[in-house]
Amino acid sequence: MQIVAGVLLIIACLVIILMVMMQEATSGMSGAISGGATQSYLGRSGGRTPEALLSKWTKIAAVAFFVLTILVGVLEIFFK
Repeated sequence: MQIVAGVLLIIACLVIILMVMMQEATSGMSGAISGGATQSYLGRSGGRTPEALLSKWTKIAAVAFFVLTILVGVLEIFFK
């Protein structure tokens, strides 16, 4: 059981890393440096943009990471 939880923890880590790398930078200077245009409120459609979905799934992966981390710790204590 510990091995399965450990493998799932590694997969969750990799998923979080990939999702964060796929997201666009939100700081103001990165757009100025790269020449990107700023978005207005009317240009975004709330949670329907790919960036919003990616952000949502990143948060879900982070919660899964924390739950798996606790699970691995508990399994280590009880099945030592």
